[in-house]
Amino acid sequence: MTAHILFSAHASRWDLYEAPLKEALDAAGVDYVLATQMPPEQVDYIVYAPNSDVQDFTPFTQLKAVLNLWAGVEGVVGNRTLRVPLARMVDEEGLTQGMVEWVTGHVLRHHLGMDAHIVNPDHRWDPVAPPLSHERPVTILGMGALGRACARALRGLGFPVTGWSRSEKRVAHVRCLHGDEGLAQALRGAQIVVLLLPATPQTDSILNASSLNLLAPGAVVINPGRGPLLDDDALLQALDDGHVGHATLDVFRVEPLPQDHPFWAHPKVTVTPHIASETRPPSASRVIAENIRRGEAGLGFLHLVDRDAGY
Repeated sequence: MTAHILFSAHASRWDLYEAPLKEALDAAGVDYVLATQMPPEQVDYIVYAPNSDVQDFTPFTQLKAVLNLWAGVEGVVGNRTLRVPLARMVDEEGLTQGMVEWVTGHVLRHHLGMDAHIVNPDHRWDPVAPPLSHERPVTILGMGALGRACARALRGLGFPVTGWSRSEKRVAHVRCLHGDEGLAQALRGAQIVVLLLPATPQTDSILNASSLNLLAPGAVVINPGRGPLLDDDALLQALDDGHVGHATLDVFRVEPLPQDHPFWAHPKVTVTPHIASETRPPSASRVIAENIRRGEAGLGFLHLVDRDAGY
């Protein structure tokens, strides 16, 4: 059987993905037709980005699965017309490795106090050594594939790492907590907190005035996860009060971040333009091709989204 695959994402993505997808599908032994346009009743799989033109899945009467190009699925998981399996992007080779590198880099940056030496217009000579990693507790909120990978990397550098998730998880040498009571324990006294949760109604503003107050004085907030995880006003107040020493933010409630947003000008905020972990076409294409291969072979799809949980 020939698998009819619709690539439905922003037009600029097709130029990046066409060749890698074809190479990956060929390598997986899939007989396929891949295009950006085809009659909806012929489509078996949609390679999808939630900002694509396809928002009504009703005409796709033969659809077997929607394969998301991104890790985040909040833009599609609630679509009532989508009644087939939805797979999120889990790409350890590309997306996960990119997140590990970004998170590790910024944790080390703040742990070592590098900003004071990189930007030092007054030529201050302040020979104060930072603590060693085992003296710097780090908390990661979100222990999915990305959170677990970052936890292992930071633990390997000697940081005491606490991970929190809504449901119970286990990672060797990492203190893992879950549930409402576990959240307070995970945040209490943390000197660096990394946000890697999905965006759901339950995680909206999970870092707010109350939870920020649990952090150690001068703590650092690092958010490469999702913008709605943070209460922006509460964070700004905590920064102004000095309870939070710095925030490095890669994701925001509105993107691109509006030019008049106070994060841009705040001296204790670093803004990066949603670059913490980009989907890499070659490795992401191999993940997609494997799921199509499995679908055509009658096997279960990988990385399926739990519609009730929202991720």
